[in-house]
Amino acid sequence: MKFSQMFMPTTKETPSDATLPSHQYLIRGGFISQSGAGLYDFMPLGKIVLDKIRAVVKEEMDNTGANEMLCSFVTPQSFWDESGRSITMGNELLRFKDRKNAEYVLSPTNEESVVNMVKNRITSYKNLPVNLYHINLKFRDEARPRFGLMRGREFLMKDAYSFHATNEDLVREFNVMEEAYKKVYTRLGLEFRVVDADSGAIGGSGSKEFMVLANSGEDTIVVCPDCDYGANIEAATRAKKEVKKWHELTDGVVKMEKVLTEGMKTIEDVSNFLSTPKAQSIKAVIKKAVYEEFSKIVVFFVRGDDELEETKATNAIDCLELVDASEEEIAAVGLCAGYCGPFNLPEEITFVVDNELENEIGLVCGANEENYHYTGTDLSTLKDVKYFDLIAVQEGDKCTSCGGDLYYTKGIEAGHIFQLGTKYSEAMDAKFLDENGKAQAFIMGCYGIGVSRLVAAVIEQNHDEKGCIWTKETAPFLVDVIVSNAKKEEELEAGIKIYEDLKALGIDTILDDRKKERFGFKMGDFELIGFPYAVVVGKKLQDGIVEIVDRKTLEKEEVDIKRVTEKLYSKIK
Repeated sequence: MKFSQMFMPTTKETPSDATLPSHQYLIRGGFISQSGAGLYDFMPLGKIVLDKIRAVVKEEMDNTGANEMLCSFVTPQSFWDESGRSITMGNELLRFKDRKNAEYVLSPTNEESVVNMVKNRITSYKNLPVNLYHINLKFRDEARPRFGLMRGREFLMKDAYSFHATNEDLVREFNVMEEAYKKVYTRLGLEFRVVDADSGAIGGSGSKEFMVLANSGEDTIVVCPDCDYGANIEAATRAKKEVKKWHELTDGVVKMEKVLTEGMKTIEDVSNFLSTPKAQSIKAVIKKAVYEEFSKIVVFFVRGDDELEETKATNAIDCLELVDASEEEIAAVGLCAGYCGPFNLPEEITFVVDNELENEIGLVCGANEENYHYTGTDLSTLKDVKYFDLIAVQEGDKCTSCGGDLYYTKGIEAGHIFQLGTKYSEAMDAKFLDENGKAQAFIMGCYGIGVSRLVAAVIEQNHDEKGCIWTKETAPFLVDVIVSNAKKEEELEAGIKIYEDLKALGIDTILDDRKKERFGFKMGDFELIGFPYAVVVGKKLQDGIVEIVDRKTLEKEEVDIKRVTEKLYSKIK
């Protein structure tokens, strides 16, 4: 391809709403064009990158034995009503009616469609397992689309759905998909981490995310430097925190006392007053839980120096979301903000206690009476308590696998795999006959890769102040042959010769043969667009010398023109 023949409009102007490097450089480099809120057109350069990433994903999926198919982008809403997600997906599900008043949605994912595809077509365990995948457009009506391709409303995604007769076979396929995903990200030249994750709206009993490490990532990842442990903050766990006991025991019995703590509503105030560490107190976090048809006040109890992780808390009580409760709402159910504890709560109050507090002795907590707290408590005396992992893991907490000090890093979610179980097959009555002739719901897995998001993720991890730095597998062209002055016939002819020779070796190459642009402008485009290498044909051509420029390091190397193709081939291949 030649610059003079290709539509690739670069610009120096940065869009006012573009805060991430990928958003800025993909627009400035002529890869994408915004057509609406969260909507982007892929221009020729961007389409080449998108297709290269898509090809890697497809090849690795095909290597696993998965079958490629294609679901309709438009799905009958009846499928979503059947699964129950037409309610739980909320406003992110874009719904519309056709001229006959039939209801449809633009699919953000396709569990329902694939269950409908398999239902009544696979009827025996003998035809299992099967894994069906497609790479298709998706639409999620984001309330605040931002960050370019990172959080757009329309996006290209690979999603796969597997069907199994046993849980053991689901786990086998889950592991196969994990290894295939690792191969995808490795081939794309990305630094990534596989982390435990929350299943979210998709559901299921187990899931893992594939995080491309980048400072601009929206997700906080908890990782251990001493082993392979990694988890999204929403699903991260830690070894139980060891806290020294401060209470005094008399004949082996804890003495629970109510003490006056007038006006002291915070953990810090009470701890300072009683001269006790925050870790030896119980923090009450009061929230309003929103369900499909009602809401109610709930209380979560965690250690005083811990923070509540709201996704974990939401999962603990299986609600749609948690929102802050007003003082009036808290008082209306008989709770006393600032003095709430797990003892003597009103009977109708739902409460959950963090796992690490089970059977703890001697902690300070609210007495559920204004201006009073309890000391010397014994949580083993509580009855009918629901314990759940509620805390947000903090940096410095200990790894459950090896005891190392956990730390935070940032990542971009580029893939997610789920063990769905029978959530969708049961809801949609999709069954097969097992080896005993008994009808069973399909056991399912779900596996997604954000193909268009990966275009941005590559640049978030690989860029500098000048522009993009594409990895070899994702670059629109591997070599940019820059003719310094294309009006000089000898330079143009030499450039064309190098260009043709590189193409003959199977190296994707573009020739910058523009006659109206100055050399500085051409180099600026090379740096902005981010081709891995440039060959500069310029003044030293008369000495038989051309220059190779490495985009990543910007190092320049003078090479004999007769050896330039050989040199580049060795660098690339």
